[in-house]
Amino acid sequence: MFKKVCDAEMEVVAVMREPVNWLGSWYRFRRRPFMNGKDNSTSNVSFDEFVLAYCQSKQPGFANVGSQAKFLEAQPNGCAVAQLFRYEHQQRLIDFLEDRLSTTLVLQQQNVSPPMDLSLSPQVDTVLRQTCAAEFSLYDSID
Repeated sequence: MFKKVCDAEMEVVAVMREPVNWLGSWYRFRRRPFMNGKDNSTSNVSFDEFVLAYCQSKQPGFANVGSQAKFLEAQPNGCAVAQLFRYEHQQRLIDFLEDRLSTTLVLQQQNVSPPMDLSLSPQVDTVLRQTCAAEFSLYDSID
């Protein structure tokens, strides 16, 4: 569309979270009191249970959160991510955007879930890394 209308190519930029951290964010998000009683609430499951449910081929509603690797795949129309940044290293993204846009960005954190322990048992960590190898491989490929 941009090529046709503006005679310009879009450069697609994306950010990816470390896979366990990403799942932890979903887990905490779905633990909010507002979610209690809803099918996708995680208030009655441990983080290990949430991750094991995510690893199932047919995920229950509370663990159905998609896939970063799938979301970031090149599309059949040729649209693909040109620049991929780690969420955990946001300064690289900020530097990139400031350079490209010739501006200074001042970002504030908002909508932050309360901190909580999100460590996985070794067994669940192994299952996750085997089941979601593409997620970890893509994340590890980011400079």
